Amino acid sequence: MRVGIILALALALGPTPAAADEAQVRAGAEIYARNCSPCHGPRLIGDESAFDLRKFPSGERERFVNSVTNGKNAMPPWGDLLKPADIDTLWAYVLTRGR
Repeated sequence: MRVGIILALALALGPTPAAADEAQVRAGAEIYARNCSPCHGPRLIGDESAFDLRKFPSGERERFVNSVTNGKNAMPPWGDLLKPADIDTLWAYVLTRGR
C-alpha cells in the first residue's frame, strides 16, 4: 500500500525515466540506501554539505543523471559504479521525495 502511494506521488511530481512501477521505486530505494544515504540521509535529507534531494526539480532529469554520473562539487562521480538503468531507477525513487 505504501509503495502504491509512493508511486502515485512520483508520477504526480513529474516525468520519470520510464513509467515507474512499484518494483522500480523499491529498487531505487535500495540503490539509494546503499550508495546515497550516507551523505544525503535516509530520507533524501543529509547534513548541510549534501544537497537536499527532496528539492531536486522533477523536470530536470538530465541534470540529475549528469550529476550522478559525473559528480558535482563534493559529490564523487558514480558513472563507473552505477549503470544507466540504476541511475534511472534511482531517479524514480528521488521523485518520490523519500516518502
